[in-house]
Amino acid sequence: METLFTILYSGLLIGIFVSAPMGPIGMLVIQRTLNKGRRPAFFTGVGAALSDLTYSLLTGLGLSFVTDFIMANEILLQILGSLVLIAFAFYLFRKNPTLELKKPENTPNSFWKDFVTGFLFTFANPLILFFIIGLFARFNFILPEFRYYHYIVGYAAIFAGALLWWWLITFFVNKVRSHFNMRSLWIFNRIIATILTIMALYGLYNGLTHYLALYQSA
Repeated sequence: METLFTILYSGLLIGIFVSAPMGPIGMLVIQRTLNKGRRPAFFTGVGAALSDLTYSLLTGLGLSFVTDFIMANEILLQILGSLVLIAFAFYLFRKNPTLELKKPENTPNSFWKDFVTGFLFTFANPLILFFIIGLFARFNFILPEFRYYHYIVGYAAIFAGALLWWWLITFFVNKVRSHFNMRSLWIFNRIIATILTIMALYGLYNGLTHYLALYQSA
């Protein structure tokens, strides 16, 4: 019983920590909370949580070929991911928030779209696998004495921890949503787009720098 409690506790913390870094998906959830409301933003977080769970399962199952592929193509993945992020930032920078408010709210189709974009946006960053490996090691998530039911509880807890994080984020951001008018949303969109661009340019710079270093040393 104590072991189940331990892996439940560890899984919840891993789920929270893997979601907590305010990267592109966090910015997207905040932007959608302010523009579209809490539910679409939360479904975006659900998609991100499922992506995190997928990478956690890959880590736990010991799929070494996935890790080897990522390590072998880390620079290329970083460059491609940065370019995709720049394209999304450009789209967000030009986006008019008033168009979102004219759309029907809380329709199943929009929820499905939010879920899928959240999943793909997070899954497009496979480097998170290394962060998960570090968290697994930190919390001793994989031990020889663990049985299959321990891992069922553990992975369910990871998913629950990630959902809890996105529930809290959308809850708090939604509380201040009423303080944003159309101009505020427009400015906020551009601020988020600028932050995403800076993140992407930094990743692109690192990727190209490492690529050139390897090319010169070859």
